[in-house]
Amino acid sequence: MNARRPRVILFVLLALTLLDAGLAAASQVDPSRAWREFRRSETGRDPALTFPYEHCFRRAAAAHELPVSLLLAVARGESNFNTNAVSSANARGLMQILWPGTARHLGFTQLSELHQPCANVDAGARYLVELLERYDGDMHLALAAYNYGPARIPVDGSRVPDGARWYSSYIYRHLRYVLGDRLPDTLPKNWTGEGELELAIFAAPYRAEAFVESLQLTAPALRLEWFREDTARHRVVLLYASREEYDSALRLLAAAGFPMGKGA
Repeated sequence: MNARRPRVILFVLLALTLLDAGLAAASQVDPSRAWREFRRSETGRDPALTFPYEHCFRRAAAAHELPVSLLLAVARGESNFNTNAVSSANARGLMQILWPGTARHLGFTQLSELHQPCANVDAGARYLVELLERYDGDMHLALAAYNYGPARIPVDGSRVPDGARWYSSYIYRHLRYVLGDRLPDTLPKNWTGEGELELAIFAAPYRAEAFVESLQLTAPALRLEWFREDTARHRVVLLYASREEYDSALRLLAAAGFPMGKGA
């Protein structure tokens, strides 16, 4: 179904209360271990859905011997498949290739090329291959460097900044979506975008994560997601694939003490 952003009323005091209670409850997944397990047993798994520009992702995955699910996860986390995405740091396109530094390094001479879907995905794949070679196949460190830059992530992984570690976990969460975790049976397999109900926007990524985790402790059936739209903008949304799921989610939110306004 086509995604639409309904109007919502955000209860700020409740959100802050949830954050205070939930910071310690945020996901404690060890990203290094999770990515090792993925590489050991799941790299051959096909995506659970058909995603936008999938021919670009499959072509790049085959050309550079990468899991297509990894490329899709990076694109979902970086741009949510928006070819026109531009960050405040001037990262561009589906895979958010930084202009001009990383883009020049990858052979781009024109800014417009970064908004061509297949060219952008191929560039992201080539960059990931470089990073995987640098970090001896360690996907966690390669993703940390994709976000922070290889100069800031030592090859031995002895000092990974908290933000880079968070980014690796963030992309792993999107990987689980790509592979089909927590997807309802009613979700069309030919992905055109789920409905999204925006719940909150946070400057700090850990606050977005803690908000989601704390709310799901109360209402585990909710399908919540957060997207990093920029360095200091992390959007938390409720996902729904049908009117029935949407109505059920509103009831769960209300029961959790997070009622949405009429007409949301």
